[in-house]
Amino acid sequence: MQARPTFHHARHHARQRRTLLALLLVLLALLPLAAAHASGRTVVYCPSTAPVALQPALRNDVPSMEASARTIFDRLLELGPDMQPQPALARAWQVSADGLGYTLQLRRGVHFQRNFGFVPSRDFDADDVVFSFMRMLDPKHPYHDVSGGTYTYAQSMALPQLIRSVQALDRDTVRFQLRRRYAPFPAVLAMEFASIGSAEYAAQLQRAGRQDEFDRKPIGTGPFQLEAQLPGSMLRYAAFAGHWRGAPGYDHLVFAVTPDSTLRWARLQRGECDIIGEPNPADLPAIRSDPRVRLLREPGLNEGYLAFNTEHGPLRDARVRRALVLAVNRRAIVEAVFGDEARVAYGVLPPTMWSYDASARLPDQDLAQARRLLAAAGYARGFDTSIWTVATGQGMLRDPRRIAVMIQADWAALGVRARIRSYEWGELLARLARGEHDTTLMTWISDDGDPDNFIASQLSCSGVHTAQNLSEYCSASMDALFAQALETTDAGRRAALYARAQQRFVRDVPWLPLAHVNATYVMSRRLRGDLLTPLGGPRFDRLSPVGQHR
Repeated sequence: MQARPTFHHARHHARQRRTLLALLLVLLALLPLAAAHASGRTVVYCPSTAPVALQPALRNDVPSMEASARTIFDRLLELGPDMQPQPALARAWQVSADGLGYTLQLRRGVHFQRNFGFVPSRDFDADDVVFSFMRMLDPKHPYHDVSGGTYTYAQSMALPQLIRSVQALDRDTVRFQLRRRYAPFPAVLAMEFASIGSAEYAAQLQRAGRQDEFDRKPIGTGPFQLEAQLPGSMLRYAAFAGHWRGAPGYDHLVFAVTPDSTLRWARLQRGECDIIGEPNPADLPAIRSDPRVRLLREPGLNEGYLAFNTEHGPLRDARVRRALVLAVNRRAIVEAVFGDEARVAYGVLPPTMWSYDASARLPDQDLAQARRLLAAAGYARGFDTSIWTVATGQGMLRDPRRIAVMIQADWAALGVRARIRSYEWGELLARLARGEHDTTLMTWISDDGDPDNFIASQLSCSGVHTAQNLSEYCSASMDALFAQALETTDAGRRAALYARAQQRFVRDVPWLPLAHVNATYVMSRRLRGDLLTPLGGPRFDRLSPVGQHR
C-alpha cells in the first residue's frame, strides 16, 4: 500500500511547486535576453556577489547598493567629480545662519516608475522625502518595522539623534532641522542609503495589507525599474523611459551573479557579460592584451581589514590585538592575492582621502614584539579564536578564504589557534550584526569622500551591535573627536581632529588594516561612456552600446 503523504509533505511539495513556478516565470522573462543582447539593446553586468536587499535604507553592502541605489532610486543630492554635493532630486538648497536648518527646493516633473501594478497619480514631491527619512528616524512610523526595521547606516550615524525634524513646507520645499551643527550634512543627503521612495506606493500597499512588498518590489525615480529576479543569481531591469534625465541608452540591464573571477573573465570573452568587476590578478595580462575590452581602474577610497571583536575574550586587550597585527605579513598577503591591484594598508583611512595622517600607521610584521606583547597580556601559550569570512563571492577582498588561511598560519606562529568559519553573505551580515564573531574579514568603501563617513561610521559607539561597527569598539574620547569634527566647517581644524582620531586608532587597534584595493572593472568595447563614479563604483545609466542611438 502506498503511504499517504502527511500534511508536512504536502506542504513541502506545495512549496516546491511554488518555487518551480517562480523559477519558470523568471526564465520566461529571460528568454528574450540572448536576442536582445545580440542586437545591442541589453547590457549584462556580472558581479561577484548577489544583493542582500533591494531597499538602500535597509542595507549598506556594496552588492545591494549596486542593485538598488544605482539603478532603481535617486537621491536629493549627488557627488560631482570634485566629490562635492550637487543638485539631483533637489535643484538647490540653503543653510540657515546657525547651521542647523537645511531647506531644499525640489525638482519638478520627476516621475515615479509604473511597476508591480502601481500607477502613480502624481510626481515626486516633498511628501516622498518626509516619508523616506521618517521611516528610518521614527520608531512609530507605520513602515519603520517593515522588513525587520534595521536601518544600519542611519543608526550607526546616529541620524535619529541628529535630525530633529523633516518637514514639507510645501509641495516643492522640504526642511531638515538638526539638533547640532553637522558640517557634512549635504554629503549625507547624497549617500546611497538616503534614496527616495514613493509615499503614495507605500500608502497603497498599507491599505492592502502588503507592506512587505514595498522593499521586495521597489519603486523609485531612478533610471531603471526592476522587471524580474532570481534571488542569488539574476536581476533584470528595464530602462525607465520617464526618467527626469532621460532614458538610458539601451533597453535592458541584467545582473548575472558570477562568483568565480576566472569564470567572469571567460564569460566576458564569450560575450555573455559586458562588464565584470574584481578580475583575477592572474588574468590581467590577458585582459590588457585583448583589443575587445577596456580595463578601467581607479584608486579606491576603500580598505579591506580584519575586525577584532573587542568584546570577546582575549581580544578585549589592546596588547593582544596589537600582537595579532604584528604577527601578520600584510605585504605577503597583498602580493599573493592582489598583485599590483592594491597597496598595503597601515591605518584607518586610505592615503587618497583628505585628512589622511601618514604618521598614524601600524608597523609591519614583527614576531618577536608580538610574542612579548602576548606574554605581557598573559597569553604566552596563545589562545583559541576564529576568523569569519564570506563563503562564496570574492567581493573587494578578491579571495577572502586565502587571506584567512594566510592570517591563520601567521597567528599559529604565536600559538594562536584560529578556526576559519565561512557563511553566505546574508547570513554573515546578520551574524556580525549580533556580534557573534571573534574576528571577521570585511571591506569598507567610502560613500561620500568625507573622513567622517569612513572612520566615525565604523568606530562610533552608536554603531556598536549593528553591521556597521564590527569591532564593537566604543570610546567616549574617540566619539568626542568625531563630534568636534562634525561641528566645524573649517577644513583645517577638521583634518587636525581626524588626525588625532587616526592616532588613537593606532593606539587602540580595533582592527587589522590589510589593503587599499583599486576599483577595477573590465568593460566590453561594444559599450561607450563613463562607467566609474568618483568613488570608484559603477554607474550604469551613463553607458550606451556603440552605434546605438535612441
